[in-house]
Amino acid sequence: MHLPDLIADLGLILAAAGITTLIFKRIKQPLVLGYILAGLLVGSHLDFFPSVTDTKSINIWGEIGVIFLLFSLGLEFSFKKLVKVGGSASITAIVKVLFIILAGYLVGKAMGWKDMDSLFLGGILSISSTMITIKAFEELGLKHKKFAGLVFGVLIVEDLVAILLLVLFSTLAVSQQSAGTEMLYSILKLAFFLVLWFLGGIFLVPSFLKATKKLMNDETMLVVSLALCLVMVLLADKVGFSPALGAFIMGSILAETTQAERIEHLTKSVKDLFAAVFFVSVGMLIDPSMLVKYAVPIIVATLVIILGKIIFTILGALLSGQPLKTSVQSGMSLAQIGEFSFIIASLGLTLKVTSDFLYPIAVAAAAITTFTTPYLIKLSEPFYQYLNRVLPKKWLDGIERYSSSTEGITTLSDWKVLLRSYIFNTIIHSVIIIAIIFLAYRYVQPFIVSNISNSLTSIIISVVVSFILMSPFLWALSIRRIQRTAYSHLWLNKKYTRGPLIAIEFFRIALGIFFVGFLMYEFFDTWIAAVIALVLIILGMVIFSRKLQSFYDKLERRFMLNLNAREHQKPDILPWDTHLTELTVSPESEVVGKTLTELMIREKYGVNIALIERGRNNIPTPGRDERLYPNDKLLLIGADDQLAAVKALLEVDAPETAEENNFPNKEMTLQKVVVHAESPVYGLSIRNAGIREKAQALIVGIERGTDRILNPSSDFVFDNGDVIWIVGNNKKIKEVI
Repeated sequence: MHLPDLIADLGLILAAAGITTLIFKRIKQPLVLGYILAGLLVGSHLDFFPSVTDTKSINIWGEIGVIFLLFSLGLEFSFKKLVKVGGSASITAIVKVLFIILAGYLVGKAMGWKDMDSLFLGGILSISSTMITIKAFEELGLKHKKFAGLVFGVLIVEDLVAILLLVLFSTLAVSQQSAGTEMLYSILKLAFFLVLWFLGGIFLVPSFLKATKKLMNDETMLVVSLALCLVMVLLADKVGFSPALGAFIMGSILAETTQAERIEHLTKSVKDLFAAVFFVSVGMLIDPSMLVKYAVPIIVATLVIILGKIIFTILGALLSGQPLKTSVQSGMSLAQIGEFSFIIASLGLTLKVTSDFLYPIAVAAAAITTFTTPYLIKLSEPFYQYLNRVLPKKWLDGIERYSSSTEGITTLSDWKVLLRSYIFNTIIHSVIIIAIIFLAYRYVQPFIVSNISNSLTSIIISVVVSFILMSPFLWALSIRRIQRTAYSHLWLNKKYTRGPLIAIEFFRIALGIFFVGFLMYEFFDTWIAAVIALVLIILGMVIFSRKLQSFYDKLERRFMLNLNAREHQKPDILPWDTHLTELTVSPESEVVGKTLTELMIREKYGVNIALIERGRNNIPTPGRDERLYPNDKLLLIGADDQLAAVKALLEVDAPETAEENNFPNKEMTLQKVVVHAESPVYGLSIRNAGIREKAQALIVGIERGTDRILNPSSDFVFDNGDVIWIVGNNKKIKEVI
């Protein structure tokens, strides 16, 4: 019996990968480089080692490796994390990526390369390696540092930018021209499907996993997870995106479920195996003679990565309001390329739009920058000290001023709150409605025509089914009240006209009517039939408004439950009736200020304190001398009756006074308020303005031109253009200033 070439090749690949990774483990270098070296050894370019014969099959396995690699990256990624990284990480990442793509393109053109080679070089050089950066941080013990938070945020944003680049480069490669309309269409199409898949995935996948939880052992969970991944890969391919995008999206959807850690653990071995094959197949494409031939481009690419990323990351971080030290440390932590760069390079080869030399250049530059990363991170602090000495004092003061001016917590105005909610509401429901119309027109009606009826009946059935599915979302788009408090503030505020609010409501209703008209247009030939159907549908919307509201509320509750399930779940670690719960120490409780030894909670109630959360600080397994303070959050372990007794001790319901009832239940915030000629406090001193008494707020600083006054005296008189930094309750301050 003849052994198939694929099995022999896999044996050779895994043997080479196993030996090289053991060596790289020993010398404490990234395993990715070991895999690439293994690929170089078993590739067709070196004769003194056995070579892989069936390279076509190995490349297919490598593509599977890309899919599972992106699936695992998606499991570590989360859309919620992306929202939480905030503006600083987003601005830093976007500035860095755009400038490096431009630098890579210009360098490519300067070396006489084709447009596509130059563009792909920019894309390859622009994305930093999540794996290598995190590994370097772990080895150097820097994950707790302030700049590490910014770096991880930038890496999260870059993951999404890399996916966008894959889509855009695929579009450019297919159209072979950078047509603006084609590019815009691709971006809108990507945004549409990202929103649709995320909404549908969060609504359906966690519900499915919850319903089948009792049937899911490790084996079935592994099979189901990989099946979900490959289903999304098929969907992505069907609508014209790369399979890698589908894998990444399904990974990020599963990252929001309560089973995320379990799925990550179960799929890790599969990912490791196929990722190893992918990185070995990367190494197989490297021709050593080409590395010698293209030594100069490799050195240039490496310099662009190291110098360009340091400079442009620092620039982006400074623009986002970060201090110089954090900006420098972040810049020197992100000066490398990795897994996404290989995927972008392999895309160019697969689509046959880039030259053969680009891939080895990318791999060689990745190898060099992987080695330099830990040393650059170590040098970041000395480099910051050097910059601090040599930069002009005026520059340093300007950076510090700009950084501190962006640090204040500014509250959103009612207009911003309302407009942001309306934009989200419009985008989300428009995407769902458009998806329903296209599904009905492209799939539902043809199915009815071929299986039930091919007359007017099929059109009526399709329209009715579509409208029933659309109606709750049409109601939410056009009629539903959003942000009632902000809306009523603006409606009753005499400073503003009600015109914009009325215009917004008209726009919402018009958009709903447009979508219904679009549905009619897709199915009916005559305008008379379409208008009659439109009128009947709008009447139906008005008559059944309450039922639609009730149904939509149920859908929304289910979606939010699924979205927040992972955050709300409690660790299920104990098999008996003892469990974990979280209680908050009331300021009025008698336990405040006492040590755990004095309280004897464990001895009296049989309850253990696993963790104390105090503001941003966590105190795991607190010692006996630890005191309890107001609003401490305690994670307690005990049975129901034991925890109930402790709850009565810790959480005391104090009677509210009239004054407390009137005071809005919102956190105190630091706000920036600009005084103008019509401000109630203009021309008054701090004492006469009565801000402390009326707004229950404290003025901590005032900026007048270039002057800064910290803790101003009560005789200070407000003038036009003064910037007041004030701590207090948002609503009270608005009423007074």
